[in-house]
Amino acid sequence: MTFDIQYLLFLQNLRSATGGVFDEFFNGLSKFAVDLLPFLPFVVFWCVHKKWGYRYLATLWLGEVVNGLIKLSVCAYRPWIRSDLIEPAGDSKVAATGYSFPSGHTVNATAHYGNTFVWQKNKRRWLAVLCAVLIALTAFSRNFLGVHTPQDVVVGFGETALIIFLVGLGQKKLQGKEKLKDILTAVGFGFIFLSIAYILMKPYPMDYVDGVLLVDPQKMMNDTFKACGGLTGFLIGSYLDRHYIHYKIPKGAETLPLMACVGVAILRAWNDYFAHATVVAVFGPHWGRLVAYAVMVCFGMTVWPMLIMKMAAKKEKAVPAEKKAKALKA
Repeated sequence: MTFDIQYLLFLQNLRSATGGVFDEFFNGLSKFAVDLLPFLPFVVFWCVHKKWGYRYLATLWLGEVVNGLIKLSVCAYRPWIRSDLIEPAGDSKVAATGYSFPSGHTVNATAHYGNTFVWQKNKRRWLAVLCAVLIALTAFSRNFLGVHTPQDVVVGFGETALIIFLVGLGQKKLQGKEKLKDILTAVGFGFIFLSIAYILMKPYPMDYVDGVLLVDPQKMMNDTFKACGGLTGFLIGSYLDRHYIHYKIPKGAETLPLMACVGVAILRAWNDYFAHATVVAVFGPHWGRLVAYAVMVCFGMTVWPMLIMKMAAKKEKAVPAEKKAKALKA
């Protein structure tokens, strides 16, 4: 028996000994990383710091694509497929399907908490420390729940930490170099094209147990098509913003908090309900996800920022008019 399976069995025995009291906590931590954190970059982009919003978005979607390519290259089976002794917590066998290496939850957590750590480590150290702890806890939760091996989470963290560094370095080097940014945008589209071609044409293991395919590679491609869509939306959105929109955060605008909340609600509704009922239903699980997430990210970087600026400007014009009306009444 390999060390990684022994480690998971140790944690499994710990879960049993504690009566599963920690299961919901770690499960909630894992779900938070993939269900809610992906909307954080838009809030940062709209309301807090545009450049850091760019970094969050670039790290997230580039990390997702790279992680998908590694997953579909290695094709490592989940721990319970490798060993009948592994019994993951709760409904993990249904929720955490597909290939195991690296951990997508760890990638998501590292992309968001990791960027926050780098951003705040010299400003709000308590927040940076909290983010470091949350990365470690999220990664550990995947082991504790029995859905990922130690190497899955370590590589997931490592690849995303490297991408955070490279994106930050690239952002500094590209400052003020618009033509070079456009060239990099074109390279990004080429990378997406090659990534899709690769995952569609490469061979996959087709192992059956009792006539049932252990892992369907067609289903496993869905997340990578989704990631390619998100990265496509980012590339289109950043190009349109740089050349046409020139979004500036209307700091201090009374409408900004409300617009941010409404924007997140729209993106969440699209992500959870409308995308699957419309675009995915029409174009299928692969291309439908690519289009759906390209639309979502592009909307969050172009359409909604324009509406935010328009609402803020409208409010600014309304304030002097209200003051003038009050002065006349007085």
